[in-house]
Amino acid sequence: MVESPQVCVLLLNWRGWQDTIECLESVFRSSYRNYQVIVCDNHSSDGSWEQLQAWASGRLAFAMAGDSDSDTAPLLPKPVPHVTYDRQTAEAGGDQEADAARLILVQTGSNLGFSGGNNVALRYALARNDFSYVWLLNNDTLVTGAALAALVTRLEEQPDTGLCGSTLLYYHAPETVQVRGGVAYNRWFATMKPLGEGESIDLPFDRNRIERVMSYPSGASMLVTRDFLRSVGLLNEGYFLYYEELDWVTRAKGRFRLAYSPDSIIYHKHGRSIGTSSTDRPFDPADFYIHRNRLRYTYHFFPAGLPTTILRTLVAALARLWRRQPHRAWAIIQLIFSAETYAFPELITHGGKPPLN
Repeated sequence: MVESPQVCVLLLNWRGWQDTIECLESVFRSSYRNYQVIVCDNHSSDGSWEQLQAWASGRLAFAMAGDSDSDTAPLLPKPVPHVTYDRQTAEAGGDQEADAARLILVQTGSNLGFSGGNNVALRYALARNDFSYVWLLNNDTLVTGAALAALVTRLEEQPDTGLCGSTLLYYHAPETVQVRGGVAYNRWFATMKPLGEGESIDLPFDRNRIERVMSYPSGASMLVTRDFLRSVGLLNEGYFLYYEELDWVTRAKGRFRLAYSPDSIIYHKHGRSIGTSSTDRPFDPADFYIHRNRLRYTYHFFPAGLPTTILRTLVAALARLWRRQPHRAWAIIQLIFSAETYAFPELITHGGKPPLN
């Protein structure tokens, strides 16, 4: 019997250990068996690092919320075979203890953002060089038992494919689609249209059409091939949060196809790790990074669309004024005129790729 390809499952935690544990409880029930899970904690200030270790060791009493239809009961038997590493050890590939571990817990030491935190796990996988795929999975998700197997099957069917997306359903409305596979991106106005958003899960769909119009898979659940990772490089840490998936696909320059696996069903709590606020606080992370990175991506990859993207950004600032959020409006306007907005770190430019180590 031919062994199934090895998969590295990547979860990033930042002040969300309850969500991460719920996600892990579902991942470890996957029907697909040949995988190892790597959880990177971005130096959380809520005790996440200690709680994750306590859960894996069986010292934490934990109850699942049970708001979705995924198979998460009863709780997994503990302890879960695991090891803990700091960032340096993880990026070097760990040690022999990792060979027998189902779970790798990594403390990154600082808040590296979505791209930087996931890159720690990607460097771990590349250093060990024993994987065929990596599964980037948001920690605020629950997965169905067949989700990973369906992703692997789809990529095995399409050898020239580099990335594959899942069917994301709203965690609190599990009959409603959040995303089918990924997002269609309009370069002129920098608008994102999640494919299938708001549809009933039972509504007919055309997988081939979705794969044709999809600009990039949703990073909440995305299976990546080793060939794609080695050819294109790591996630671009010049974004910190948002636009990493689109940048990744754009840097691939048409070398890899994109795929959609309808039977890979994921329940997504949507935005829990970032959080949003209706208050007019001076700095809102989601507001800042989505507008900065929209301008940053457009400037580097599609400068012809910069005037319309700036116009759209001004409209967003006016909308904050209408909602009586002058601090947010001013922060967005400042982004348009800041040189930092349009700059990447020295080694991560639109024409190159991040270093692998």
